[in-house]
Amino acid sequence: MMRSLFSGVSGLKNHQTRMDVIGNNISNVNTTGFKSSRVNFEDTISQTLTAASQASDTTGGTNPKQIGLGSKVSAIDVNFKDGSVQSTGINTDLCLSGNALFVVKQGEQTFYTRNGAFNFDAQGTLVNAEGLKVQGYMNTSDTDHSTISTNAGTDSIVIRAGKTMPSSKTDLVTYLKNLNAKTEVGADPISTTAKVVDTLGTEHLVPIKVTKTAANQWTAELAKTSIDDGKTTLAMDATVVKFKANGGFESADDNKLTLTYTSGAETQEVSFDYTSVTQYDGSTTIYPENDGYKAGVLDTVSIDETGTVVGTYTNGILRREAQIAVAQFTNAPGLTKKGNSLYIESNNSGAPNVGTATGF
Repeated sequence: MMRSLFSGVSGLKNHQTRMDVIGNNISNVNTTGFKSSRVNFEDTISQTLTAASQASDTTGGTNPKQIGLGSKVSAIDVNFKDGSVQSTGINTDLCLSGNALFVVKQGEQTFYTRNGAFNFDAQGTLVNAEGLKVQGYMNTSDTDHSTISTNAGTDSIVIRAGKTMPSSKTDLVTYLKNLNAKTEVGADPISTTAKVVDTLGTEHLVPIKVTKTAANQWTAELAKTSIDDGKTTLAMDATVVKFKANGGFESADDNKLTLTYTSGAETQEVSFDYTSVTQYDGSTTIYPENDGYKAGVLDTVSIDETGTVVGTYTNGILRREAQIAVAQFTNAPGLTKKGNSLYIESNNSGAPNVGTATGF
């Protein structure tokens, strides 16, 4: 009688555990990034009344007579499969697919989470709802706005409002698109305007005319030798640009534009690149692009699908400010829950492999 009671009680206790887990799953149905759990049971050791017997010449074999002594909880597993994705309209709300977690810190303590409801605080730090700092890789260069190194360790992502970008002088003007091959030799020149930013961050508009001077040959030269501001003098030899019979670029003189200022900016030399220009039958669409820019102030911030934080500045430059770090574990269900949708590494989770969403 007592044995049956103990077995029944063990079943009740274990199913109470299962109901507790189910109740917790239900209560967190709207918790962002929550991962549900499941309970697995297994039987306990059985009491053997009679062992199995082997068949003989006169009798057949018999099975063992065993009485089970109840059940036990073998595991409570966390299900890390992807949940449904919902749009919130907030550009700092993020989600992850696959076996990865965001990395956040409180002081020196590192936590991991699937909850990507982040925002920037008053200091420009990207944080979660509890104020833990989101970790990632910062762009530390003042001039390279497109490269983020992941060789160094992660750091807190900080992008302060009102951040400024210094100006960068123009060193190169690149011409793009097409010159109409049917243009008559000596026809009216094509007028273009190259933008040049000086060492003080002032933008100057340099008028350059392009004229067809022979078959498969064009000449680019200054339309005038000074700019209307009365403070800028221009000098550049005429540049002969030649094309192949198939319309592709062939060669161009290596002439530089020299700009002399009375405003205090340094005398400046600018190179021209015509290698991307073609000469085909069709419309003339040629235009110049420059590599310099004026000073700017951070206007807006967005986060793309790779976890890259992109800043848009008032000078039109897009800068990759940072990239959010993510961590993968050999056994993510082995992580230890710490509340607030946070996990920490455990003895059975494996060590974190930290990288980026595109780096695994």
